[in-house]
Amino acid sequence: MRYETVVGLEIHVELSTKSKIYCSCSTQFGSEANTQICPVCVGMPGALPVLNKSVVEYAVRAGIATNCSITEYSKQDRKNYFYPDLPKAYQISQFDLPICTGGYVDIDTDGGKKRIGITRIHIEEDAGKLIHDTKEDCSLIDYNRAGIPLIEIVSEPDISSPLEAKMFVEELKAIIEYIGVSDCKMQEGSFRVDVNISVRPKGEQDLGVRTEMKNLNSIRTIMRAIEGERTRQIKVLTDGDEVFQETRRWDEQKGGSYPLRSKGEARDYRFFAEPDLMPIVVDQSWKDEIKNTLPELPEARRRRFVKQFAIPEYDALIITGSRPLADFFEEAVQKSKNAKAVSNLIMGELLRLLKDKDICEDEIPLSASNLAKLVNLVDEGVISITMAKRIFEKMFESNKDPKIIVKEEGLFVVNDKKSLDEIVTRVISKNPELVEDYRAGKTKVFGFLVGQAMKESKGKAEPRIINEILKAKLKGI
Repeated sequence: MRYETVVGLEIHVELSTKSKIYCSCSTQFGSEANTQICPVCVGMPGALPVLNKSVVEYAVRAGIATNCSITEYSKQDRKNYFYPDLPKAYQISQFDLPICTGGYVDIDTDGGKKRIGITRIHIEEDAGKLIHDTKEDCSLIDYNRAGIPLIEIVSEPDISSPLEAKMFVEELKAIIEYIGVSDCKMQEGSFRVDVNISVRPKGEQDLGVRTEMKNLNSIRTIMRAIEGERTRQIKVLTDGDEVFQETRRWDEQKGGSYPLRSKGEARDYRFFAEPDLMPIVVDQSWKDEIKNTLPELPEARRRRFVKQFAIPEYDALIITGSRPLADFFEEAVQKSKNAKAVSNLIMGELLRLLKDKDICEDEIPLSASNLAKLVNLVDEGVISITMAKRIFEKMFESNKDPKIIVKEEGLFVVNDKKSLDEIVTRVISKNPELVEDYRAGKTKVFGFLVGQAMKESKGKAEPRIINEILKAKLKGI
């Protein structure tokens, strides 16, 4: 507890352009290795880059959405270092004149709103991908990813816990997804996080020596890596040893990190202006044009959902965390007019099934229209909420109209009072001891008796009517 944690994040976002940043090669994910390459993206001598205009537009969109200032005049630079998957032995990036600077993203913490600063957003090209073949004891290189356009979003060291890092990454990911510049699929590497972390005695202003862990591609891994590395650094310092500035690799299986190489400073990369590319000019009219195309962002949509649909703030937070999920919710609400019921089914049944079956929110296998029909059937008293949950699972598997499932399964709710009275009478006659317990003041048995009545009706009884009849009969005994 004598130490506090200081975290800054570098987030690499692959942009959803159809072609690469400096050539016309495809950016399609999952193609056969080395089938989407050309002399430019593999660094052949004499091949000249040409900047993709959409990359600049997407970077500006991200900058405006994260409250950055847009640099009117910026340039690109060569970042020199050798690595097997970097064919030119330098990366085209941005150094002293990034395209976006000085932004922020607000997150909700237990102590209220906290503002996480964004130092810069710059554009750059991705490197290739090394594939390590342990069987043949060699490494292979796929250059399909070389030249994929990236924006790198660099935060200020304003994050002080794994939970704050989680909230910042989730909010930033949602913003990027909403504005349509990336699919943000962490499992495919299109949203990767580097963690810079240091610890310092509480109350000190100077930052401690930082280490970096690169290419973390899940929220869980980010949180575990921060927790594990801060624990390691605190132990090093309390043992009287020294923390070294270095790049480390986080091993998710072992739950620890190990050193890779010493961490370089900017001067080590020998930055200089890229001589083969013109400066980038973003004038006010272009900036305004891009700004006017931005959609409603997550925070604004969250506030609107709470106000317009009267759903809990937590539900709104989860639903708006994914644009496809928020769109799905809003479409279903418009067709059902019962926002809370839609929200309940999404928060409970839908998210559970998506997680169990490892399906992304942009691949929801049932339509919002059918979800609305299901909610309407409950509201009309045709089925109970218990039946609705059973029907929902069948809709998830087939996307059938819920009315068809109700008919096929015979799941109509029984609300005929005469039939339900007979069911309650049978339950009471089978459980005389519980009836006596209830009369003696043990009212908890009431729930069990309701459950037995629902069982007798095979789940088809209207619970509200069962409750009314049972209370009346027990009172009259």
